[in-house]
Amino acid sequence: MYPSITPPRQVKIGAAAAFAGTTPRAIRHYHQIGLLPEPERGGDGRRRYGYDDMIRLLWIRRMAEVGISLDDMRAAFDESGDIEETLGRLEESLAAQEADIKRQRAAVGRLRAVGSPQGLLSELVTDRLSHLPPGALRASDMEALLVTERIFGPLGSAIQASVYIVLATHPDLRAEEDRLDEAEAALDDGVDPDDPRVEEIAVQRYTHHMALMQAITAAGLDTADDELFETYDADLAEEEDTRMGAAEAITKMPYDFSPARLRCMERVAQLVGQDTCADS
Repeated sequence: MYPSITPPRQVKIGAAAAFAGTTPRAIRHYHQIGLLPEPERGGDGRRRYGYDDMIRLLWIRRMAEVGISLDDMRAAFDESGDIEETLGRLEESLAAQEADIKRQRAAVGRLRAVGSPQGLLSELVTDRLSHLPPGALRASDMEALLVTERIFGPLGSAIQASVYIVLATHPDLRAEEDRLDEAEAALDDGVDPDDPRVEEIAVQRYTHHMALMQAITAAGLDTADDELFETYDADLAEEEDTRMGAAEAITKMPYDFSPARLRCMERVAQLVGQDTCADS
């Protein structure tokens, strides 16, 4: 007995897309890149897809499901590609995706454990700050660590974390940090870079910097920094390969600093550099 339903010889793009599990837009893209030959249009100006077209669409969907790229699909249909090379690239891509998922799961775990945006920082930095009580770090502290991590990577940010650990555990140093921040903020565009206040604040900032370094040493954080340098594995750094160079990154991060404030920062760096040269 013959079936009562007679299949069509050809179908429109919507029906072809529905059967293949894709969209008309995707099919049009396959036409544009030469992956699927474009069938002739019927009397109404619309494309009609036959059996061979549907078979090719089904193979395209199956290859897409396992992650084969459109370029590799084209080569496969043309029988001009090396299947082993294609599979090798696919395995590398899947391994990279698995590594990304692993990092994402680790980040979610840190967020759950920390309960604050601090968990979005790299594992190296988050672990360094893990002993601090909740709320010990200010939003501005995490912002600074975030920027440092972007420019110098997780290791640079983990080293800088020593400063914020000391500030979080030494109220007197935190108070002086706040006072100097306010003094530097007052060096606005109305202050001449040669104003005596610039040098005065720079000397005070340098003195505060040295006090921070002494507190870091007293707490043994400098030893922890040295251990980080020795054990840090750059291959495990998050997004290490995607970081731009430090010199380039610094020029792209905007800060609304006045000439007087920039001069103050320059003088602090000079004083610290002179002290470093004297110790060497």
